[in-house]
Amino acid sequence: MNPDPQLHDLFTLLRFSSISTDPAHQPQMQACAAWVAEKMSCLGFSSTIHPTPGHPIVLARKKPSPGKKTVLIYGHYDVQPVDPLHLWTHPPFEPHLENGIITARGATDNKGQFLAHILGVQETLDSGTELPVNLIFLIEGEEEIGSPHLPAFLEQHREELACDVIVISDTGMIAPGLPTFTYGLRGIAALELFLTGPDKDLHSGIYGGAVANPITVLARLLGTLHDEQGRVRIPGFYSQVRELQSWEREAWKKLPLGDSDLLQLTGSPALAGEDGYSALERCYARPTAELNGISGGYQGEGTKTVLPSRASAKLTFRLVPDQDPDIILEQACQHLREHCPRTVHLEIKTGHSGKPYLVDPHNPYGQAAQRALARAFDHAEPALIREGGSIPIVATFKEVLGVDTLLLGLALPDCRAHSPNENFPVANFKAGIRLNQELLRELA
Repeated sequence: MNPDPQLHDLFTLLRFSSISTDPAHQPQMQACAAWVAEKMSCLGFSSTIHPTPGHPIVLARKKPSPGKKTVLIYGHYDVQPVDPLHLWTHPPFEPHLENGIITARGATDNKGQFLAHILGVQETLDSGTELPVNLIFLIEGEEEIGSPHLPAFLEQHREELACDVIVISDTGMIAPGLPTFTYGLRGIAALELFLTGPDKDLHSGIYGGAVANPITVLARLLGTLHDEQGRVRIPGFYSQVRELQSWEREAWKKLPLGDSDLLQLTGSPALAGEDGYSALERCYARPTAELNGISGGYQGEGTKTVLPSRASAKLTFRLVPDQDPDIILEQACQHLREHCPRTVHLEIKTGHSGKPYLVDPHNPYGQAAQRALARAFDHAEPALIREGGSIPIVATFKEVLGVDTLLLGLALPDCRAHSPNENFPVANFKAGIRLNQELLRELA
């Protein structure tokens, strides 16, 4: 057993294989939710496990004190699948500590980050100090699959979840020791397209040249999405994009994350993207159209001279304020239909979506967050960034509960979230515990 009780709690939580997308892990999902609920109960919170049509939601709160502000802290106990398993240096659900780094699935996304807040509260209570704010913890089990049942839960429990501000630690830091306040998130819109040519696979020698090859058509169709300057060619795609402010561009130029750092982190031979913007500006505040997967034809060893019947592709669009996912999907579908030749049949299925999010980092809550971050990280001046990824529920929080969210991430750029050997530094875990205490005092 680890002699550090806080690390012992984290290692216990990390051992649950709480993979939300795989039904085989349903018992572990239930057990993980039960552990979180029990932990909150031991801290004197009224803790309830709420079943959903998918995975359960844990809701815990202290009896509110009149006159105090109410802070809601959100996290998620579900994790990504671990494939490919052979690339892990240690079993993904047996946390491994070496040189101050914890390696395990969920270490940074999001178990280590939300548990730091819980343990920050525990330290405060154990010291005999009264909490400076009313607290609600909402820990769900479906974030990694798009939080399909959380919006309805928020609507049903709107009064119970009424709060002044929401806090989430599920984003990243620019560099070790540099506290980071993420004040914006890109949104997302997903679709999948299927092209069908002949009603069966054909001999490419006999029929090639007379029948359209769906893979060839797909490649040409996908090639219409971008121009040579890296801009998306869908008509109207940029019509609602909010432009960057000058203070943002100046602030991001000073961040210790340049092109060479991005090349090292990604392992790419060179950077690419929309002309006229730096790499960080493209990641933080410019919309994209990304191809996430292509399939069709023979994929085995050697050659099979087949003209395939079918080809498909998965796309996601990363969106920025003030783009609307529904409008973008409508525009994308129209573009694909207009550019698809009659030699194949086109079918489009739209997937999950989420709106972009932006909050003023200079408002009173944003300033309080920056003060707390600075004290938690040895008085380092916090970096103000937008995040290229999406947490769709943040925009839903704003719509349903009507309050802003403070995104105070603890993950480093090389944390390998969603990849083999996901990791989390013990130093950041401990800083997260301090951050919770500083933040609640600042928000009071």
